[in-house]
Amino acid sequence: MRPRRLKHEINVVPYIDVMLVLLIIFMVTAPMIQPAAIELPSVGKASAPPVEPLEIIVKADGAIEMRDRALGGATVSVGRMELAERIKAAQAKHPDQPVLIAGDKNAKYEAVLGVMDELQRAQVVKIGLLVQQKGR
Repeated sequence: MRPRRLKHEINVVPYIDVMLVLLIIFMVTAPMIQPAAIELPSVGKASAPPVEPLEIIVKADGAIEMRDRALGGATVSVGRMELAERIKAAQAKHPDQPVLIAGDKNAKYEAVLGVMDELQRAQVVKIGLLVQQKGR
């Protein structure tokens, strides 16, 4: 007589039966569930549009110009002494208005840093550098 061999198979029929019962339960209960209404909080300040930045332009010859895009974008030549005063006055109207420094490609690095240092000493907040992406 031949010895009996063991089969190494998994019987998946009970698993399929359980899956079909769960599927029927979900199909019956899903139409009975009503979606809940979500009450979202309201925020007053988030709906206000962001303020356009002030631009400080440092030219190659060291001249400084200021452009306020919130007031139409007109460029005004300013001296180094009155620069901080004008920016503080503009930020008094709009405290969240950022200041961007745009240095000409041929401007001295020292001139751009001098403007940034002047603004930091005058405690101007939100100072950044304006750059242009390279063409690919």
